[in-house]
Amino acid sequence: MTATPQPTSDPALVVVFENVRIGFDEGEILRGVSFDVRERETLVLLGETGTGKTLTLKIAAGLMLATSGKVSVLGEEVTGKTENELLEFRRKIGFVFQEGALFDSMTVGDNVAFRLREDRVDEAEVDQRVQEVLQFVELEHTAEQFPPELSGGMRRRVAIARALIDRPAIVLYDSPTAGLDPVTSQTIIALILRLRDVYGVTAMLATHRLQDGFALANFRFNPETKRVERNGTDRTGAPEKNHGATTRFLVYRDGGVYFEGSPEEVANSQDAYLKRFLV
Repeated sequence: MTATPQPTSDPALVVVFENVRIGFDEGEILRGVSFDVRERETLVLLGETGTGKTLTLKIAAGLMLATSGKVSVLGEEVTGKTENELLEFRRKIGFVFQEGALFDSMTVGDNVAFRLREDRVDEAEVDQRVQEVLQFVELEHTAEQFPPELSGGMRRRVAIARALIDRPAIVLYDSPTAGLDPVTSQTIIALILRLRDVYGVTAMLATHRLQDGFALANFRFNPETKRVERNGTDRTGAPEKNHGATTRFLVYRDGGVYFEGSPEEVANSQDAYLKRFLV
């Protein structure tokens, strides 16, 4: 993992979407979407099923190519890359799939090590890095177990460990708490906070759960106490920023960006569509 980040007055742009479109036989899903994500920011993607949240993550990771528009991630233009260039590019990004996408026939340790072994990394380094990320998600004792032997929450944590194996600067989460009970969901959110606040990881998170976004905005991981703590507030009553870390919402509707703004703006909005997510 990387060193504890320092505050920055002008965080760099990590992700930029410019007029991005993508469609299939049933029609266009994203219809000219534009937004950006800055360093150490968490962008929470909200929207009803089928509005393109997961597609957005896959496009950012180079797993799918937009029909038109421009996508830049970590200073690289994703659109126009060859398949070999995309394979190299994806090593810089962590992706946590909604259902974990683990190989049931492989042990936890082998699942986490998969990408490193594909890249023929020295086995001693593989073992060290697997142990490191499993310790981070507090699952080092599961290395020899198989995914079907684990609970849903544990499998999700293994998926996060696998996403971290290349020490990425950005992690993309596709509904990381979907189907989990409230206590287990809090454990996953705590891991995401820890990645942000200790290692400075930038994130995009697709979810149906507005409370996940509010938790990321209103809490922080304190590396001194090693606990999740509620943020203080500034003079306006808004949560204080933690070394430049911010949380912002992007809400999709009908193929476009319906709303983009802060947690406070979402919570205080009287818009009927946004209120659906507050229920």
